Amino acid sequence: MHVAYLGYPGTSGVKEMDYMVADPVTIPAQLRKHYTEKILYMPDCYQPNDDKRSASANKPSRSDVGLPEDAFEFCSFNSPYKVSPEEFDIWMKLLKKVPGSVLWFYCNESEAQKNFVKEAKKRGVSADRIVFAGFADQSDHLARLPLADIFLDTFAVNAHTTASDALWAGVPVVTKIGKQFAARVAASLLHNVGMQELVASSPQKYHALALKLARDQKYFADVKARVKQGIAEGPLYDTQKFTRNFEALMEKAVDRFNAGLKPEHISLT
Repeated sequence: MHVAYLGYPGTSGVKEMDYMVADPVTIPAQLRKHYTEKILYMPDCYQPNDDKRSASANKPSRSDVGLPEDAFEFCSFNSPYKVSPEEFDIWMKLLKKVPGSVLWFYCNESEAQKNFVKEAKKRGVSADRIVFAGFADQSDHLARLPLADIFLDTFAVNAHTTASDALWAGVPVVTKIGKQFAARVAASLLHNVGMQELVASSPQKYHALALKLARDQKYFADVKARVKQGIAEGPLYDTQKFTRNFEALMEKAVDRFNAGLKPEHISLT
């Protein structure tokens, strides 16, 4: 019996792979036809998270990381390769519509930074509105994340671990759900903290949602409070529950194999 999990967010495309671990958001029933594997459905989110992780005690200030102290901070810590012109257009529109705001953007390569600045200028946004962030180990990254106000997700390949990190730090994630697995992960994470309202179905709704959060201080404060509550009370960071569910799901698949039955979609309910 062969099971695909975590290493690649999509179908292997080969008949030798019996199963793939997912959840009802990343692979809903109507999209299973695009996968050669049968789906092992975790009841909550397919992604494991460690509830014992902790942020560094050395918590930087905004000025420590090059951010203005009084600006609204949009951020994206997705790898730069994930960014397409479509979402970058929206990000630049947001910067123009929210005075003094900046985009805190993960990008280590100097040539890539030059290209992003060039593209920003083409869209009427000055270079000082983009603040580039470098690599940090997890504890330091978790310590700096709360400096951001909103995490802006990418479309074709969502934030995966970067999204769960942001939510853990209390930063709302705005995403657009797509059809392929990689474009549905952030939606799954948000469902599991009770924040489905941050999942947009179109680029236009994604833009409108991010703009509302940046402009409506009361709504923004409410969303941040509910994100923190969803992390504390929801299943995303309930590591023990996840482990027990994962074990039970694997046992069901092994029992089926031992009984000489062909792979079939399996869930715990």
